[in-house]
Amino acid sequence: QVQLVESGGGLVQPGGSLRLSCAVSGTIFNFNIHAMGWYRQAPGEQRELVGSISGGGETNYPSSVKGRFAISRDNNKKAMYLQMNSLKPEDTAVYYCNIRNVGGLPVYHWGQGTQVTVSP
Repeated sequence: QVQLVESGGGLVQPGGSLRLSCAVSGTIFNFNIHAMGWYRQAPGEQRELVGSISGGGETNYPSSVKGRFAISRDNNKKAMYLQMNSLKPEDTAVYYCNIRNVGGLPVYHWGQGTQVTVSP
């Protein structure tokens, strides 16, 4: 059974930085070829994609975070990271990770997520 565990969230002032981690446990064949994504969900909002990384390391971001967020992965550790810089109050949300299928949809049950709060 695959489990996703996010960590690294916290309270940070506007303009600050955080680095989130996603640890994947369980059996995933050929982990290194799977695309992965970071998502977030703010109170009262739908979960949204904040970036993705292909098996080959190509990344994509929506305009709302482009230039501020950066995703990386370590296939040996079955881990993914989200470096968040120049944080804004609107980045406040619970952040989740998942593996994406060929259609771009998340594959596994969501983990607990990690809370990011950006506030003075």
